[in-house]
Amino acid sequence: MDDVPPATPLAGAHVLLTGSTGFLGQAVLERLLCSYPDTRVSLLIRGRGSRSAADRLAGLLRKPVFAHWREQVGEKVVRDAVASRVRVVDAALGHADAALSLPHDLDVVVHAASIVSFGPPVDEAFRTNVSGAVQLYEAVRSAGAAPHVVHVSTAYVAGGHKGVVPEVALEHTVDWRTELAAALAAPAEVERDSRRPELLSRLLAEARREHGRSGPQSTAAAAERARVEWLRDRLVDYGRLRARTLGWPDVYTFTKALGERVAEDLVGDTLPLSVVRPAIVESALAHPRPGWIDGLKMTDPLILAYGRGILPEFPGLPDGVLDLVPVDIVVNAILAVAAVPPPAASPAYYHVGSGARNPLTFRDMYDTVRQYFTEHPMPDGDRGDVRVPTWDFPGSRRVGRMLRAGERALNAAQSALLAAPATDRTRDWQDRLTRRRADLDFLRRYADLYGVYTETEVVYTDDRLLALHRALPLERAAEHGFDVAAIDWPHYLRRVHIPAITASLRRTPANRRADRRLPAVTNGDRDVIALFDLEGTLVASNVVEGYLWARLADLPARHWPGELVDLVGRLPGYLAAERRDRGEFLRRFLRRYAGASEALLHRLVDERLGDALLRRAHPEAVRRVREHRAAGHRTVLVTGTVDVLVRPLAPLFDEVVASGLHLRDGVYSGLLDAPPLVGEARAAWLRRYARTAGARLEHCYAYGDSYSDRPLLEAVGQPVAVNPDPQLYRYARSRGWPVARWAAGTLPALDALTETVR
Repeated sequence: MDDVPPATPLAGAHVLLTGSTGFLGQAVLERLLCSYPDTRVSLLIRGRGSRSAADRLAGLLRKPVFAHWREQVGEKVVRDAVASRVRVVDAALGHADAALSLPHDLDVVVHAASIVSFGPPVDEAFRTNVSGAVQLYEAVRSAGAAPHVVHVSTAYVAGGHKGVVPEVALEHTVDWRTELAAALAAPAEVERDSRRPELLSRLLAEARREHGRSGPQSTAAAAERARVEWLRDRLVDYGRLRARTLGWPDVYTFTKALGERVAEDLVGDTLPLSVVRPAIVESALAHPRPGWIDGLKMTDPLILAYGRGILPEFPGLPDGVLDLVPVDIVVNAILAVAAVPPPAASPAYYHVGSGARNPLTFRDMYDTVRQYFTEHPMPDGDRGDVRVPTWDFPGSRRVGRMLRAGERALNAAQSALLAAPATDRTRDWQDRLTRRRADLDFLRRYADLYGVYTETEVVYTDDRLLALHRALPLERAAEHGFDVAAIDWPHYLRRVHIPAITASLRRTPANRRADRRLPAVTNGDRDVIALFDLEGTLVASNVVEGYLWARLADLPARHWPGELVDLVGRLPGYLAAERRDRGEFLRRFLRRYAGASEALLHRLVDERLGDALLRRAHPEAVRRVREHRAAGHRTVLVTGTVDVLVRPLAPLFDEVVASGLHLRDGVYSGLLDAPPLVGEARAAWLRRYARTAGARLEHCYAYGDSYSDRPLLEAVGQPVAVNPDPQLYRYARSRGWPVARWAAGTLPALDALTETVR
């Protein structure tokens, strides 16, 4: 344990801490337990799901922030300290219906709980940052004690000011009660708007274009997801735009500013109140260990993206100040402030940042980060090392134009790929396009959120905080000081911070995304189903090709040109029907069998077409079917192809489900006996079949090649996309499904397969 001087600040004090599960709160709690042995701590933690508040505390104490303390004093001392000094108050801030009862002997309240996202929905931001403060401070007043309230805010509550910002109360006339009521009412208003016919019609039309082949329920589900996404985006816009109309860059800084006003209104007139405003809080300089951080903070995604070569430019002023401060300096400042309460009704304000006395410009930050990644490049899988880009600092307008041009190009490329044939080359292009879109979306998101922070022209003075630091005894200042002038930025960034945030990525380098391996076929019983599609999955054929085999084999050669010309002429209509709905296509196309003789078609299959179908089979597919049968699984073939044409494959499967054509006096009418099993109908059929067979779908397998197979693949626990079309390939990638590339085999191999099936 740290050496503690006899007169330890906060000795004997009872401290209430909110936000202890967050980054800053964890660090405050660790410091209190490690370096303030005579201080008792009450933690405001809410249970989550089946985990109680006590369970969450136990999990919190196992986190890396406490590792150094554990190593110093041992497990027994840690357990005894927690048992004797820590109390949990199980409550949730920001919920009006949640009662909050606090201890009556509090000496200090450190309110560090906050939503730190820069772009949350307006109601979420207000519920945590404003309503949570209201609930807490009303409970503090009701508890009967007179604690020193330390309200943790942010330096950026100053909003869009330029120049020097002093450590004083904010000057604005915004009524937090009015804004809070409007923000909490926004979800109901936006929910109503999201159900208006004009919006629903547009979302449904977009979903039908994108997901129509998958079926009406898939289309409806996609439309509803789009509505929920629209609703959330709208609430985000509510917060961001309301903040900007009042002079703040985003809803985070807006609500933090209103949180300060809540503290001033509810406790500032009667209790000692200190407001601590950290700037951009990053990894620890020294305590609990250099580089300690919990998750990625504001600048970290940008640093990592630059190191991975996916941030070609970023809006920012090269001479603008990036006001960083290590978390342990912020913690030391908070606890030092907590020990010196101001008089009641005279709130004190403290900035904890580096911009005033040890500024780090955006250009200096870029140069240091570039030097680090030049000397220590990130691995690029099997392509060597990443070469980081050179920035010219073109400004936000030019970056915005670059983003818009890139988004237009990607949208055009995506449309072309979805209409292209399914080949290894187009799938590789789709992978590249997906990565490029992710990179561009990242740049767009962070340029919108953080651009204002990298173009700032403001300096937050810290005179009051510096005076507090200088008042520390020398023996305490060395370990618990908070003078930002002592930070060596090149050392901190290159030796402490960047190595810390890149460590996990270096352990698991970002290799080129490879296909997941096919799920293992484990020995089981007949309760496991393995279901296979036919066209494109089991055989390199389709409904049109199967028809041509049968039709041309029955026609004299002189009639072939006429049949082919007629088929080619109708192909655009067939393709349009296929894009809309697989069932519509089958109903239209199978009418070409009208007038065909049942007996003749059976004879053609037995004498000629059977071998042709088997020779079109994928050897890997046939082997996979045999693996399932050897494992005791129930194998099923489901296809929209006419049942008579797939008879040669029947010996491979326990059951074959195909389209049956209506017969009249031994002649096919061209109509179906029953609706075809396509899209969602296949998934519904499988669920019923599984119930009858006593199978659990999470243990079952499905293999398909078309986006219309998506509902079937989603229904099982082991889906495999086989030679997928562009739309299914994109979806399978997004879900992390295995993608199999099965091709027709060599002629001898297919001969062997033919004999095997026979």
